Amino acid sequence: MLRRQFLHALGLGAGAGLASISSCLQAAPKLANANNALAPGDWQALRNLFPLTRDYIQLSTFLLASHPAPVSQAIEKHRHAFDENPSDYWHQHFLTIDGKIMQAAADYMGGEAQHIALTDSTTMGLGLIYSGLKLQAGDEILQTVHDHYSTDMSLAHRAKRTGATVKRIALYDEPAQVNVDQVLKRLHDAIGRQTKVVAATWVHSSTGVKLPIRAMADTITQLNQQRKGEQQILFCVDGVHGFGIEDQDISHLGCDFFVAGTHKWIFGPRGTGVIWGNERAWAQSEPVIPSFGGSYDVWLGSATQDEVPIGDHMSPGGFHSFEHRWALPEAFKLHLQLGKANVQKRIHQLNTQTKQGLAKMPHVTLYTPSDSSLSSGLVCFDVKGLAPETVVEKMHAKGIIMSSTPYRQSYARFAPSLLNNEQEIELALAEIRALA
Repeated sequence: MLRRQFLHALGLGAGAGLASISSCLQAAPKLANANNALAPGDWQALRNLFPLTRDYIQLSTFLLASHPAPVSQAIEKHRHAFDENPSDYWHQHFLTIDGKIMQAAADYMGGEAQHIALTDSTTMGLGLIYSGLKLQAGDEILQTVHDHYSTDMSLAHRAKRTGATVKRIALYDEPAQVNVDQVLKRLHDAIGRQTKVVAATWVHSSTGVKLPIRAMADTITQLNQQRKGEQQILFCVDGVHGFGIEDQDISHLGCDFFVAGTHKWIFGPRGTGVIWGNERAWAQSEPVIPSFGGSYDVWLGSATQDEVPIGDHMSPGGFHSFEHRWALPEAFKLHLQLGKANVQKRIHQLNTQTKQGLAKMPHVTLYTPSDSSLSSGLVCFDVKGLAPETVVEKMHAKGIIMSSTPYRQSYARFAPSLLNNEQEIELALAEIRALA
């Protein structure tokens, strides 16, 4: 919607709240030069790297990121080269560039580049690891009722093909009241002799709850000490809504597999993602789609499989949107410029402001824990007497873009990010307050 039409639709005399919002939605400054390094924690300079419209307050950017200038410029550079001479450009890069992307991912997320596979999304990553796990009839997969459709269906498909069973448990009943001891007890009590895989989600997009993954991993490790070899449990995590927020070395998180798309909180190119796995996890998985990396050389007879990094071997081959994948390192560099600790602090600050504001409203039920150790960048709530979709529609009409959770039990949802500021949060809270 054009800015003029947007302001006209709001109505200039509609009250102080709308007047404040219209004054907040200033015309965007000229897009910043991507060649200028950002100072750590310079959120305004970061915002100026995005062409994202200023006609709305954006509280749903986690869904699919707008491309910041360094990423879009890298995409355009690769696109131009492909359009000009695709065969030569591909042959000059395809044998080396994936390794550089894996190294850029490792520089950001921790671990070793050789343990990282490249994908197109969280869903693709989940499908790949669960489809590749060495399971057989009678093995049990333990997952939670809090997981996304992509985990549910990946596990259901794998169970159907192998004869394994899927057991689903609730780690908490009331999300706002979740506590670590409760989560760990329910996890421990649910693991049986046949459990081979535990599947969990770091941050639940359904409620905003952030699970204590490290503590859960310690519980599983204790149980694994009583098991031998391939009977040990693998701990697999969908980490997409913590990745790009939490200041965490993934290789120290405690899980065996970590899957995330990079076109959400990371601000990476659309259609990109990663899988990290430790050696034990990769050893219990088979590739699902042939790789076009070093494994192709094994097929040609010019290399041996032990010479191919496992992440390369597990990365799906074929032709991709190369200009997008090859631009991914710019997103990791951008986050490292800002500083991972600064990013975590800022997002938690804005989300705490949001939760505290909502908690004061009698007509609002807040579902996301107030404690930042058990929540991250998503805030889920209900407005009394209004369906979540209605809240989204009413807020959109006021110039505020939010979302509702795509689950059987749906809630309204804010996702304050690095692209927001305190004033925008207060304006959004004022409009929720006005729904009383």
